[in-house]
Amino acid sequence: MMQLDDTDHKLLSLLSENARAPVATLARKLNLARTTVQARLDRLESSGAIAAYTLRLGEIARPRIRATALLSIELRAGPAVLQKLKTLPAVETVHTCSGRVDLIVQLAADSTAELDDTLDSIGEAKGVKSSESLVHLSTRLDRTRS
Repeated sequence: MMQLDDTDHKLLSLLSENARAPVATLARKLNLARTTVQARLDRLESSGAIAAYTLRLGEIARPRIRATALLSIELRAGPAVLQKLKTLPAVETVHTCSGRVDLIVQLAADSTAELDDTLDSIGEAKGVKSSESLVHLSTRLDRTRS
């Protein structure tokens, strides 16, 4: 098992701040030759100390909050409810279904406040008898994206 020294820890700390930092910049900050830093990076990668380089999203690129709303609607209210749902920007898809509810509505919002407002608008829509919302917490399987 490989032991990490102080220089390795400093290098990992710099990479945790910016995984895309050029080797020359890392070498300058560590006061080492570029070839020495590259050799250390190669050793850290091959030993498994560095498992992957990753991306941390900024506020503007964070994933949207996703939810599903299950709607029960009044008899013959489908067209009016669908028309209302089309006016709500957070509504992505609407599916008819069999079972205890009539419509499944997929939602995506940039904030919980936007999601809350959208759910309020759906619940207040003429023809909606009841609604239940399910906020998506994490994705465990997604076969829709390649």
